[in-house]
Amino acid sequence: MSFQAYLDNIQAKTGKGPDDFKQLAEAKGFVKDGHLVESIKATVITNWLKEEFELGHGHAMAIYASLKGKTE
Repeated sequence: MSFQAYLDNIQAKTGKGPDDFKQLAEAKGFVKDGHLVESIKATVITNWLKEEFELGHGHAMAIYASLKGKTE
């Protein structure tokens, strides 16, 4: 599955895209000034996404990657 397919599936399931998750992550203190806070581990982000949005691990990692700046 391509990176974009993961993002498309997440959008279909949650109604939220990468920019929405970035705003939510910023509200939680995971992102500051548009960048992922260095002290925040991937597990913290993926656990949040799994619990709050019922994403699987691969989909949660795709959002984590997008928060790190991956676009493709």
